[in-house]
Amino acid sequence: MNKALVVLSGGQDSTTCLYWAMNEFGHENVSSLSFDYGQRHKIELESAKKVAEIAAVTHEILPIDTFSVLGGNALTDNIDVDDTQEASHASQLPNTFVPGRNLIFLTFAAAYAYQRGINHLITGVTQTDYSGYPDCRENTLSSLEQTLRLGMEYAITIHTPLMNLNKSDTVLMAEKFGAMDAMAYTHTCYNGEQPPCGHCQACLLRAKGFAEADRADPLVERFQFFQD
Repeated sequence: MNKALVVLSGGQDSTTCLYWAMNEFGHENVSSLSFDYGQRHKIELESAKKVAEIAAVTHEILPIDTFSVLGGNALTDNIDVDDTQEASHASQLPNTFVPGRNLIFLTFAAAYAYQRGINHLITGVTQTDYSGYPDCRENTLSSLEQTLRLGMEYAITIHTPLMNLNKSDTVLMAEKFGAMDAMAYTHTCYNGEQPPCGHCQACLLRAKGFAEADRADPLVERFQFFQD
């Protein structure tokens, strides 16, 4: 049996990957995992829980508080999100980059999977986004997969369905696999706002993807409905 575990952030990409996984491995073989890593905006954990509920898959949240102790980024510290895309002087990356986050998430997810006889990990990382996060690149994930296999002597495979897709392609994939109802409850905004702020880079990138795909964003529509 090919069991699969989706790292579910509650965002657009991981939700798309959840529905991809259900199509690929069968609904009954898919579970989801989120991380409480000290992020400022707990709304993403609420979104992940809601998405898993709509998809009718099991969902668990693991606590990891180390990132908030390390600090130094806009997702865990009380630092304004840099909407100009200018890199921080230290890392030459946007201040929304949390060093090591995806590496740690996938390592914990692999350990979780090992204990449950799960051989497939799915993550929504993509190297086509504007940010250029190094822990979202194909070579990083390929290297990590090999390290996990060696370190656990376990046949774990990391799947990255969105790796080379742009946001409009991702929107169309979500539609193809029936994720649009769940998409209405996802969270993308770096500022943690609902309805989304519309001006941070995460919001702009999401809006651009839906516009280029010529599809309405279910999340935006949900809030417009509430306001009318």
